[in-house]
This record gives sequence, structure tokens and C-alpha cells, in this order.
Amino acid sequence: MAGRFYPRDPAELAATVDRLLDAVELPAVEPLAPAYLVPHAGYRFSGPTAAQVFARLRRHAAGVRRVVLVGPAHFVPATGCVAAAGPAAWATPLGELPVEDPTWLAGHGVTVDDRPHAPEHSLEVQLPFLQRALGRPVPVLPMVVGPAPPEAVADCLAAAAADAGAGPGTVVLCSSDLSHYLDQAAARAADDRTAAAIEALAADRIGPRSACGAYALRGLLSWARGTGLDPELLDLCTSADTAGDPTRVVGYAAFAFHHAT
Repeated sequence: MAGRFYPRDPAELAATVDRLLDAVELPAVEPLAPAYLVPHAGYRFSGPTAAQVFARLRRHAAGVRRVVLVGPAHFVPATGCVAAAGPAAWATPLGELPVEDPTWLAGHGVTVDDRPHAPEHSLEVQLPFLQRALGRPVPVLPMVVGPAPPEAVADCLAAAAADAGAGPGTVVLCSSDLSHYLDQAAARAADDRTAAAIEALAADRIGPRSACGAYALRGLLSWARGTGLDPELLDLCTSADTAGDPTRVVGYAAFAFHHAT
């Protein structure tokens, strides 16, 4: 997706990501969350919203040891959680990030298949942000999520996030945009409803038109409920708020999922 969703030139890409991260105003004190929701459009559209998440990871970079990436498969159909296994690393213009071998998850309902990942952008666009925010090649476990009950996806996330061999410091990033191709007013109304469902951890209120990553998002909410995580809205906007046409927009949200206090 280099040259399409984000700049191909390494210097331009690094400068773009750093500018987006530097523009985020963080609270004085905020712990690293176990999970976040982050959008995945072109950086000129959803970059400011995505930066809300990655600026927080940058603050806690020393504590992040591995990242579980989950999102939709836009091009190759997938059922349930499908992890990538073939490549030992994924490359961007900024270098490589090691890909964790997912075969140990086969007993937790995870299928291993590289085909849905090859043309997919929903996880790839997170990588340059991770590289600049963390400053080192942290291992990633990429999984696309297709039709499956929320509880089944939650089981996959629970297993992936609790890998005892990795120790503390696993962060789950759920990649999803919200409404698609409504006008600005209709998108705002639809995304407000989706945000309210996320805040209520109500997986059953996330419909297929609520988010392109609906199955991953439903699973995240089910896992968060079972784990005792509280959602916090970080940002909610549309492509019309950044660089798009207000008659046909895409919605973006950033959420953190913190341990309940």
C-alpha cells in the first residue's frame, strides 16, 4: 500500500507519521491500555484519528513487547480468525517488523492462511505507525477476522493476548473504519450509535454496516467485557473532517480499552 495509503518515500513517510503523532495532545497521566480500536484509511483521511492511539503507544513504547493486529479481510473471504504465517517479517518503506509464528494458536480456533493477508490494507497501514511510535521492530501477530460469533473471536483474542511465552506488554489493535459512503449528517448519526454501542460493550449492536471490521470489533467487545475492560473514546470523525467530500464519507473512531478501576 506504499504510495497509495501512505507515502512510499521513507523520509516523507517518517515525517508524515511523526507530524501526526506530535499533533496529539495527551493527558498528563494515562496508563497503557491492553487494547485499542484504530482506523485504517489513507493517512490524509484517518491519520489524525489513528495517531490518537499510536501517540499513546509512543509514550509507553518501552512497555510494548508484542502487538496483536486484528481487522477485516476486504478482498479474500475469511471465516473466523485467520493468521498469517508464511513471511517471517512484513516490510514497509521504514524497514521490517517480525511476524510471530501463529501455529501455536491452531487449538484456539485460529486458521493459518496467508491468502487473505496478501492484498489486505487494514493491518498493513498500522505498521509504519508502529515503527515510528515504538522505535524498534516489535513482533506482530496479524489476524484478519471474517464471519464468526463474537464469543469465538473473543476466545482467539484471549489466547493471543495471553501468550505466556511473551510475558507482559501485549497490546491488541483492532483495525476498523465505521460507516461507509453516507453523507456527513447521516454518517455522524450512524457513527454516534456505533460509538454508543462500543461504550456499552454491546457486540450485538454492531451491525455489518456499522463498521467494515464488524466481526473483529464484535469479538473485541466480547473479549473486553469478559476481561473487565472499560472503553474510552479518544476521537470520532469522518473523512469530511479531514480531506474528503461531505456527500460521501467514511467514519473513523479511536478507542482505548483500559482495565476497570
